[in-house]
Amino acid sequence: MKLSLGFSPCPNDTFIFDALVHQKVDTEGLEFELYLEDVEALNQRAFAGELDMTKLSYHAYAYLIDQYVLLNAGSALGQNCGPLLIAKKELTQSEIVEGRIAIPGKYTTANFLLSLAYPNATNKQEKLFSEIESAVLDETVESGLIIHENRFTYESKGLIKQIDLGEFWETTTQLPIPLGGIVVNRRLPVDIQLKVDRVLTRSVTFALEQPEQTMEYVSNYAQEMDPDVMMKHIKLYVNHFTQALGAEGKAAVSALFKMANDRLGIALGEAPIFLTN
Repeated sequence: MKLSLGFSPCPNDTFIFDALVHQKVDTEGLEFELYLEDVEALNQRAFAGELDMTKLSYHAYAYLIDQYVLLNAGSALGQNCGPLLIAKKELTQSEIVEGRIAIPGKYTTANFLLSLAYPNATNKQEKLFSEIESAVLDETVESGLIIHENRFTYESKGLIKQIDLGEFWETTTQLPIPLGGIVVNRRLPVDIQLKVDRVLTRSVTFALEQPEQTMEYVSNYAQEMDPDVMMKHIKLYVNHFTQALGAEGKAAVSALFKMANDRLGIALGEAPIFLTN
């Protein structure tokens, strides 16, 4: 059986999917048609119901629980790994709220967290995450919301952190920050959904136990990234929560959905967690 599969070319995603894609683990007869795209592009594909299995921002998932089921494996959660709001100079609260802010997509979890921290900041401009530092530097915007490897590069470009939204979340909830997860389409039979979760768990475990076996694939999509930055990126977003959400991970996802309900009016309640046998 062939499934359409979407994930980003970022190191943490190529790292965890390498073994699955290249049949280094038992895929139980599953094959995959790949879509490697920016996370917001994947979010939009999910809204259109185009993919059988995909990386999805937890913010986007808040709107899509009727279409997709969250897997236990594959999530990006953790401490000290949240999006950062950066600028060329120190900004006051009013300057942040009133200024133009570059964001990596409306439905990214980064934008969700920004909305929690600055609910009155509405002058947002959507850009590819890789373009946000440049937008701040050329003063197209006053501040920018960065994700992924940019958290390791902004200081070298003379940019200044205004707020770490991961710290904001962790201080508010005392929970790890849920950024993105892997979901499967509810149109798939339950036995296939369970099979996908098992296969992805094997792929994540393979990567964590034999990281050297995944690096060629990771490097193919991170050719311009410094190897040290690449490894820092992976270690930041791939951890025990990626193998299995566990009780703490599920609590973090539920907290995000509750905040979506309470503060942003997304009346969906808790996220359903897809459990393996």
